[in-house]
Amino acid sequence: MGAMQSQSLDLAKWAIGTRLESKTVADVEKALNTGKIIRTHILRPTWHFVEADDIHWMRELSNPQIKPIYLSYCRMCGADEAVIARAVPIVEKSLSNGGHLEKQEIGEALKARRIKTDATLLNLIIQRAEMEGILCNGKIQGNKQTYTLLNEWVPRKRNQTISREAALERLARRYFTSHGPATLLDFEWWSGLSRTDSRRAVEMIKNDFACEKANGREFWMRNDIKTPPKGSASALLLPPFDEFVVSYKDRSEMIHDAHYGKVMTRNGLFSPTVMLNGEIVGSWKKTSRKGAVQIELSFFEKTSKRKQELFEPEMRRLEKFYSDRDE
Repeated sequence: MGAMQSQSLDLAKWAIGTRLESKTVADVEKALNTGKIIRTHILRPTWHFVEADDIHWMRELSNPQIKPIYLSYCRMCGADEAVIARAVPIVEKSLSNGGHLEKQEIGEALKARRIKTDATLLNLIIQRAEMEGILCNGKIQGNKQTYTLLNEWVPRKRNQTISREAALERLARRYFTSHGPATLLDFEWWSGLSRTDSRRAVEMIKNDFACEKANGREFWMRNDIKTPPKGSASALLLPPFDEFVVSYKDRSEMIHDAHYGKVMTRNGLFSPTVMLNGEIVGSWKKTSRKGAVQIELSFFEKTSKRKQELFEPEMRRLEKFYSDRDE
């Protein structure tokens, strides 16, 4: 996948689980708590899961495009750049030697050094440290995110330093392998890269991928992509911000305009989605009754019982995924 968007941490774990056989939320949490999967701000930038072996080259590729966005947001918030610059080394020292601190604890460490923060300033300090490759996520405590030092949590290996050209090629290959069929504009949106860099990246991989035209657009996909058997049904329950939905600039093929606002709000929030044969037809929510996880579906339009029953196996799988945990 390369990277997987991961807002709404608890539900985002299902984005990994739904793509794996016989894995549970405990398996995903173990991977996060042992540093095999890193959760950090990257690409556009927003929260993403990234494999540990990819975090260094991907962060270095993303950093030039993330920095102007971050600095613009700092100016918009009226943040004191000198305070942020003074705070980052304090945060780094507080986490040295294997420290894992929640956001509130980082704020307390800064307060002890006479740096007072509100919620916005604390976020900006943490984001600056992430951007500079100092911080990444640490262990999950309950369902709360902690932070730790990137180079202690994921020490850089010799083969993890690659050229920018190689990073562009690798990112494009990951994207179109896992997200294809997709367009150049989709890749540009997902990666946060410039149009020039996106074109250059696609040019480097095009010999291993096929390009097909549909609805006036060019779609890139692997040469060995297979067409699903006729008559087979794909019934999926996807978490909010799932890559199947969020990673494409044009989502017109997957959702009718009349239902768009039920899944994606104007301020960029995505709901959990019920998807049938590549089309979003409803939403779902996770509840807990008497300690048992239950999934409730809500369809946008009247849906036959036969179609609703197609989702039964996925509902049971999702409930089982979240049941393997001490509530």
